[in-house]
Amino acid sequence: MTRSDAAAQPGAAPRRPDARFLFAHPAHLIALGLGSGLSPKAPGTAGTLAGWAGFVLLDRLAGPLPWVAIIAAGTLMGVWACAVTARHLHTADPGAIVWDEVLAFWAVLAAIAPAGPIGQLAAFALFRFFDAVKPGPVGWADRLLPVPPGGAIGWRQGLGILLDDFVAAACTVLVVLAGRWLWN
Repeated sequence: MTRSDAAAQPGAAPRRPDARFLFAHPAHLIALGLGSGLSPKAPGTAGTLAGWAGFVLLDRLAGPLPWVAIIAAGTLMGVWACAVTARHLHTADPGAIVWDEVLAFWAVLAAIAPAGPIGQLAAFALFRFFDAVKPGPVGWADRLLPVPPGGAIGWRQGLGILLDDFVAAACTVLVVLAGRWLWN
């Protein structure tokens, strides 16, 4: 069993988010990545792609942004938004919540900048691998903050939703930096 099991809200059946759910609460709009999490197939990949597009757009519009501050603020907002949305979906870590992918991939792109399209694509593929397969430390982080039996979804689960993606991001950055070092 993982945090995504329906047992997160005792007695409540998991909900499937839709466009109406997306706009029912500001937390849903954030946690579902402005709707990218509604993708019927591979919502995590859709969220990562939305994050990539958002990063490129924000970086071009505003120039060099203080990404550390943006990611820190996004993390605080994300803990709240992910916890509220997971609670409303009656599932501790629903696949439709993709703010974790958006934010973590922003961290990857900020850490490896400047990187061209090929470098960003390689980082995308590595991040998706680490996030989907959850090897070693990523799997550990994914299991770190479960909902206690009979417990409710709270801020710890909001943090838990984000945590494994940040570990996947760190693994991605380490591999990219090692690759750069070996290449040079």
